[in-house]
Amino acid sequence: MYERILVVCTGNICRSPVGEFLLRSTLNAAGRKAEVRSAGVGALVNDPAHDTAIAMMASRGLDLTPHRAQQATPDLCRWAQLVLVMEPHHREALTDIDPAVRGKTFLLGHWSKQEIPDPYKRDQRVWDQAVGLIEAGVAAWAQRL
Repeated sequence: MYERILVVCTGNICRSPVGEFLLRSTLNAAGRKAEVRSAGVGALVNDPAHDTAIAMMASRGLDLTPHRAQQATPDLCRWAQLVLVMEPHHREALTDIDPAVRGKTFLLGHWSKQEIPDPYKRDQRVWDQAVGLIEAGVAAWAQRL
């Protein structure tokens, strides 16, 4: 079991906070303790989660309002035992930050071979698709952790 998991996207205000909170909640509900954090490869540092992400997670009983975006750093990459990214270019960006992270970095949609599109500044349909893929990815990883 991984005890330290990092979820990464671009700005750390849409996909990765949703993934972080869903994964933490799913693992806790299953009685598994893991510290889950999120970061961005181009983070909007200290920004809150996007309003749409907050609303969508509130409808699922999760409060994203405490979230503040942070940049992926070498220390954060080294802290993580498992890193889950939304798209392949996130893996490449993380490798530039810390080359040692490559071997422990996987797509959140790894088990279904799917990337998760960025819903930032997109319509509700894209948000629904992205959150659905994040939920599926979290469920698949939770079964295997």
